[in-house]
Amino acid sequence: MSLNCGIVGLPNVGKSTLFNCLSNAKAQAANFPFCTIEPNVGVITVPDERLTALVEIDHPKRVVPATMEIVDIAGLVKGASKGEGLGNKFLANIRETDAIIHVLRCFDDANVTHVDGSVDPVRDKEIIDTELQLKDLETIENRMGRVEKQAQSGGDKTAKRLLAILQRYKEVLEQGRNARVVEWDSKDDQKLARELFLLTNKPVLYVCNVDDASAKDGNAYVEAVRQAIASENAQLLVVAAKTESEIAEFETYEERQMFLQELGLEESGVNRLIKASYALLDLQTYFTTGPDESRAWTFVKGTKAPQAAGIIHTDFEKGFIRAEVIKYADYIKYRSEAACKEAGKLAVEGKEYVVEDGDILHFRFNV
Repeated sequence: MSLNCGIVGLPNVGKSTLFNCLSNAKAQAANFPFCTIEPNVGVITVPDERLTALVEIDHPKRVVPATMEIVDIAGLVKGASKGEGLGNKFLANIRETDAIIHVLRCFDDANVTHVDGSVDPVRDKEIIDTELQLKDLETIENRMGRVEKQAQSGGDKTAKRLLAILQRYKEVLEQGRNARVVEWDSKDDQKLARELFLLTNKPVLYVCNVDDASAKDGNAYVEAVRQAIASENAQLLVVAAKTESEIAEFETYEERQMFLQELGLEESGVNRLIKASYALLDLQTYFTTGPDESRAWTFVKGTKAPQAAGIIHTDFEKGFIRAEVIKYADYIKYRSEAACKEAGKLAVEGKEYVVEDGDILHFRFNV
């Protein structure tokens, strides 16, 4: 899959530190603004306990987990929508991503400079929101000029519909709200809205970067952010980036787990962030498994069987005949395809079958 998440935030909030933990890439993490200028791209493994369980059953020669892309985008500053602080370049990088991971500084540290002189994650969020909203308003106003003429000329129903969408978005953005708060009942309206590619319409995950002591329960800064986004269609995650960088230094899984237990955490923040980002992109996983290979395949929620087969190879989609489907829970219970078939737990599905998260699939095709 080519979908990706872009990490954004003000300078020095922990974006590059978090990115390094996610991807093991070496984005420069220095204590001054604009350290990251070109976006760093990391292909990261999606942790999935289900794949581990399948490997324990089938003992395959090869294991291939699901992956996704994370892009570390340089820190935005006030005035980015007008080109301040290399703003145009940064905004263009955001436009190319499918979802946004918005990192907010929720910790005090006199040794780490804040670009605005004090720690206030809600203010920081609003600074970036404003810059993205101003850019979206510019996009909408430019588009409205053309669409109004088409709508007024007579019979172009699509233009009239698009104009109504543009006017609604303009109204919301001028109120200082993000485009994602607008919900459309009609699928046609949803499609037209998506095609505008508005920055503030992208799905967003707010990541509150806290100190070690706040990694489990958060702090007052986190609560302030939680209240600030209550009316948004957005998610929130608490992560201690500095702690995550320490966890990454341990060589064995056992050492990492011991360290997490000492902090009172069941799972690392990085794992939770990867899973949340995967879900943010509306991605799910199906599996193929056997003695040769156990593999996780990424698909967009709602994908039908032929298109899911095409993810493996285009020939599978072109010559699709049927999909043989075993539910994950049944495979774990009966521990082989043959045993599932004997127990009546192997279903044969056609072209209209919508693949479900965790399905174990075997495609039949003819080319």
